[in-house]
Amino acid sequence: MANKYDIQNSDVVDREEISTPFIMTEKVGDHKVVGNKGESLWMVLLSTFVAVCGSFEFGCVIGYSAPTQSGITRDLDLSLSEYSVFGSTATIGAMIGAATSGRIADFLGRKEAMRVSSVICLAGWLAVYFAKGTVSLDIGRLSTGYGMGLVSYVVPVFISEIAPKNLRGGLATLNQLMIVCGVSITLIIGTFISWRALTLIGIVPCFFLFFGLFLIPESPRWLAKVGRWKDFEVALRKLRGKDADISAEAEEIQDYIETLRHLPKAKMLDLFQRRYLLSLIIGLGLMLIQQFGGINGICFYVSHVFESAGVPPNVGTIIYACLQVPITGLGAFLMDRAGRRLLLFVSSSGLVIGCLLVGTSFFLKAHEMSLDWVPALALIGILIFPINIKGTAGSLITLVNWFASWVVSLSFNFLMSWSSYGTFFLFGGVNAVGILFIAKLVPETKGRTLEEIQASINA
Repeated sequence: MANKYDIQNSDVVDREEISTPFIMTEKVGDHKVVGNKGESLWMVLLSTFVAVCGSFEFGCVIGYSAPTQSGITRDLDLSLSEYSVFGSTATIGAMIGAATSGRIADFLGRKEAMRVSSVICLAGWLAVYFAKGTVSLDIGRLSTGYGMGLVSYVVPVFISEIAPKNLRGGLATLNQLMIVCGVSITLIIGTFISWRALTLIGIVPCFFLFFGLFLIPESPRWLAKVGRWKDFEVALRKLRGKDADISAEAEEIQDYIETLRHLPKAKMLDLFQRRYLLSLIIGLGLMLIQQFGGINGICFYVSHVFESAGVPPNVGTIIYACLQVPITGLGAFLMDRAGRRLLLFVSSSGLVIGCLLVGTSFFLKAHEMSLDWVPALALIGILIFPINIKGTAGSLITLVNWFASWVVSLSFNFLMSWSSYGTFFLFGGVNAVGILFIAKLVPETKGRTLEEIQASINA
């Protein structure tokens, strides 16, 4: 009899059934009878589709403030500062959501954490829909931001825990792609409908996520982690097919959980040990450059930027939104082929050029020079900005990322009022520093294991 320890309370749990094969494979000639691949793939794809409804919701929250600025400020008589607070409140909620996401996902499970997110987002959208003033508006935005922060952690974790090894990378890219789709669709639809009607678009993925979770299994790894071995077997069999031999994967998961149980619990202060310091600097540096380079400022208020530059906001926003999905797909395709470091160089260089073009357009407008070129320069420059929102590992880096996002989204309209061209020249300077930072400190990760990357950093 094989005895293991329950991960949560260290009680001894009988796992004789887990340590033996879940199915005795029969031989037909010289071949083993294994599970139906079509059946198992269907459940994995369904589970991934349900989970990325949360990613789509994430994108809807991010994209909502851009096309609605003029409508909300007019209908509710908001000042520039009041709308800036509304737009940036989502990132405050995301900070709180990201900070609590790990504990919620570990305590309730991955599915329940996503369900909590859908309910909170639904409540937030309804608060915005029925808003008559700033209080309800900000509470709604805070709630949707909290749900956004929660799914930013849970969805990638859930997908990585349910996907077979050969599909994990491809399915993981759907998370980023659906975020961008959510942003783009919200931007496009928001140019045609009222801001209250647009909240209903955000409600749709909440329903798909909430009810879809009843159709899919919980993460087998989480079930094993909390010692629910019978449920673990059922969930893994649903994901791999009822006739599949899951004993090898089950044993691998059990060994991982057992190893994890014996590892000492990491503390936040451990990150500041000398051996981890450079890794921390690289992680924090990339997040700060990404945010202070102006990406979220553009994404949150792109319609207002186009309007200020003399570009028809509906036309500019639609073109901007339509380009983001193929750009994101191309980036995902090239990531493991060209290397992440090269893509960072290319994107940072593009952002410098984009900032200079937009800054130049506003400079020409402010000094009434070459006014015919102003809209074209602004449009080309903004289109270079990607919707670059990605999940990050580590609580500290996640919090810093969302904090920087809040600072930029809150201050962007004020910076534009101070100096529209100065704002983009400032962003361009940050991105130029980013190029130097990448060249000096960031290692290439293409074709290298995590251990090799860590060794190169320490060296």
